[in-house]
Amino acid sequence: MRALTYTLAPVIAVILGAIIASRTKLKPGLVAGLQHLAAGVVFAAAATEILPQVKHEASPSATLIGGAAGVATMLALKAFEARFKGPVALLAAIGIDILVDGLVLGLAFVAGEKAGFLLTIALTLEVLFLGLTLTSELADTYRSRLRIIVIVSALALLLPVGALAAVPVAMLSPVMVAGFLSFGLMALLYLVTEELLAEAHETPDTPLISSMFFVGFLVLLTLEEIMG
Repeated sequence: MRALTYTLAPVIAVILGAIIASRTKLKPGLVAGLQHLAAGVVFAAAATEILPQVKHEASPSATLIGGAAGVATMLALKAFEARFKGPVALLAAIGIDILVDGLVLGLAFVAGEKAGFLLTIALTLEVLFLGLTLTSELADTYRSRLRIIVIVSALALLLPVGALAAVPVAMLSPVMVAGFLSFGLMALLYLVTEELLAEAHETPDTPLISSMFFVGFLVLLTLEEIMG
C-alpha cells in the first residue's frame, strides 16, 4: 500500500503541469532539455533497479513472456493513438498511458522500496510533461482553462488505480513477479525511447540539451549509490 502514498507525487506533477501549461508557454529548448533530463532519470531507474531484479530471478521464459507483453501493450497504445483522432480518443490513450505508469510504479515497489522511491522520482518528471502536453492539446478543443485542468486532474487519478492493480503481484511466485517486472522494464524503455526522447528531438539539439540526459542518469545513479 506504500505505493499508493508515493503516487501522490506524480499525481500532483500532472496537475502542476496542467496549471503551468494553461497559464504560460514554455520555450521549446527548455522543454527539450527537461525531457532529456527526465529520460535520463527514467532510464537510470530502469537500469539500476528493475533490470537487476529481473536478472536475479533468472527465468528466461518469464522474462520473455513478460517483456513481450510489455512491448505489445505499448505498441498497441501507439497504434490506438495513431488510428483514432479527436479529444475522446486522445483522453482514452493518455488515460491508458497513465494507468500503465501507475502499474509500473506499483511493480517497482514489488521489487523493493528503494526501487519504488527512485522510480517515483523518474515518473514524476515524466508525467509532468504529460500534463503539459495534454493541456496544450486540449486547449484546441476546450476554451475553459478550469475545465481542462479538471479533466487532466481526473486522468491523474488513474495513477493510484494502476499502482493498486500491482498489489496482488507481490503475493505471486518469484518467477511470476519476474515476468511482471520484465513487463514494467519494457514499458519504461519504451517511454524513454519512443516518447520522451522522440518528443525532445522535435527541437534541434544543442550540446547542452543533449547533456541533460546524462545529467539525469548520473544524478539518479548517484542517489541510488547514496541510498545503498
